[in-house]
Amino acid sequence: MLVKTKAIVISALRYQEKSLIVKCFTQSAGLKSYYVRDAFSSRKSSQKTVYFRPLNILEIEASHKNKGTLEYFKEVRLSQPYHTLHTDITKTTIAIFISEILHYCIKEEEPNNNLYEYLETALLWLDTHEGVANFHLIVLLELSKFLGFYPDVAQSHYPFFEMAEGIFMPHATISCLSEADTALMHRLLQLKPDTSAKAFHVSERQALLKILMDYYAIHLEGFIRPKSVEVFREVFS
Repeated sequence: MLVKTKAIVISALRYQEKSLIVKCFTQSAGLKSYYVRDAFSSRKSSQKTVYFRPLNILEIEASHKNKGTLEYFKEVRLSQPYHTLHTDITKTTIAIFISEILHYCIKEEEPNNNLYEYLETALLWLDTHEGVANFHLIVLLELSKFLGFYPDVAQSHYPFFEMAEGIFMPHATISCLSEADTALMHRLLQLKPDTSAKAFHVSERQALLKILMDYYAIHLEGFIRPKSVEVFREVFS
């Protein structure tokens, strides 16, 4: 079946010497993996590899057999070329981190238009704004809505956040955050991208990132912490 759709690049893995396997989150069909034959075989072909940088937004025409095997591109072009995402070191670090998160979190080969539209909107915001040091924290929190474990804020005035159930509690249990860490979660839940630039100090961002990674590990079976977490400590220190 020939499909035309927008797609966000999640990863591109070199296969053998000349080819690529590209994983995309497509708007029309969810997660798909594509085989790009001879991506490095010539100068003309190698230029096309720039399409497959992490989180690039593409417009593709592809052959989908929908048999759980690798699919094939017919046509590929950039839908929304970025201006700063691949040249600003902070934004590039964020993009690599988010692409790793999506790689470990999105598994379904089925459309999820709401998630696709959220991700595209968020990435375009990242590309066109400054003061993005807390952006990855906001995305992690918002992504948990689509994954089914966004914190229950009905009792968010309580001073302890219970990680396993994702609820706020009046008294601490063994699986609760400390009162100080819960206060960070309270602040993050109220944060918006446009007002986030100076919302947290470096140490607070690092604490929140650890909290969210722990939260994901509790709620997603087999979740692997991204290797780029260590890069974050260097870039945002």
